[in-house]
Amino acid sequence: MNHRIRRRVLAAAVALTAVVSLPLTAAAQAQPAKKPKVALVMKSLANEFFLTMETGAKDYQKHNPAMFDLVTNGIKDETDTANQIRIVEQMIVSKVDAIVLAPADSKALVPVVKKAVDAGIIVVNIDNKLDPDVLKSKDLNVPFVGPDNRKGAQKIGDYLAQKLKAGDQVGIIEGVSTTTNAQQRTAGFKDAMQKVGANVVSVQSGEWEIDKGNAVASAMLNEYPNLKALLAGNDNMAIGAVSAVRAAGKQGKVYVVGYDNITAIKPMLKDGRVLATADQYAAKQAVFGIDTALKAISEHKKQSELSGIVETPVDLVTK
Repeated sequence: MNHRIRRRVLAAAVALTAVVSLPLTAAAQAQPAKKPKVALVMKSLANEFFLTMETGAKDYQKHNPAMFDLVTNGIKDETDTANQIRIVEQMIVSKVDAIVLAPADSKALVPVVKKAVDAGIIVVNIDNKLDPDVLKSKDLNVPFVGPDNRKGAQKIGDYLAQKLKAGDQVGIIEGVSTTTNAQQRTAGFKDAMQKVGANVVSVQSGEWEIDKGNAVASAMLNEYPNLKALLAGNDNMAIGAVSAVRAAGKQGKVYVVGYDNITAIKPMLKDGRVLATADQYAAKQAVFGIDTALKAISEHKKQSELSGIVETPVDLVTK
C-alpha cells in the first residue's frame, strides 16, 4: 500500500471513529447525575421526638424525590451509643454521600464521624451538638443545625418562675449527662431559677426516658418533701415525673415542666399536670440538616469548608 492510499485509509478510520463516538458522547451527557444518598441517623426511635423527626425527613424526600434518596436509622434506647456508632459505620460501608447525625453522646461519636469524613462523606450534626473540644482535637469541622437549648430551657424556667418565690426548692431531671443538649438545658433551667432565687436542691439524670425519669422524680420527692417543682430535660422524663407526683399524692402541689412538645404531653398541658414545655421542631431540624448536606454536595464543598451553625427555632408552649 503506497503512502497516499495509507493516508486515505487512516483518514477514513478517524472519521468513522468520530461519527461512532458522537452518539455515545451525547448519550453520556444525557445521563442524569447520580442522586445523592443521605442517611439520617437518630437517637432512640422509642422517643416520639425522633419519630417526628424521621417522619419529617421522609415527607421531605417524598415531596422531592428527584433531589435525593434517604435512609433512616435509630437506636433502641437513648444510651445505646455503641449501636449508633455501628450504624454510622454501616453507612460508611454503604458509601452514602451524607450523614445527618443526632448523636447519642457528644464525645463518643466523634471518632466515627472522623471515619466518615475521611471516607469523603459529608457529615451534618443536628439536635445534640458534638463536643467542640473533641472535634478540635480531631481537626474536624462539623456544621451544627439545631436550637439554642440553653435559651429554650430558660424560656420554660422563666415561665415556671412566675409560680415560685425565693427559697423554693426545685429539682432538675437531666437527660443523658454526656450530651451537650442535656447540659445546656440544665444550664438554662438553672439560669431561670437563679433569677427568681429558687434553690436547685438536686440534679439527676433520667437518661431521657419515662421510667428513669419517674424513678429520679420519685427519689427527689421522697428526699425533699417541700419540693415545689420538677424541671425535666425532655417530655418523656416529664411524663415520668407526672406519674411520680401522682403516686406521692402531690398533684397540684408540685409543678412539672418538660421540653420537646411531643403529642403525649399535650393532654397534660391542657389539664395542668404539666405547666410548660418547648417546641424545638424535630421535623425542621431534619429538613434543615438534609438541606445543609445537599447544598454542600451540590457545591462540591469539602467538609472543612462548611459553615458552623444553623440555628433552628425553639418556642415556649403552655396551656
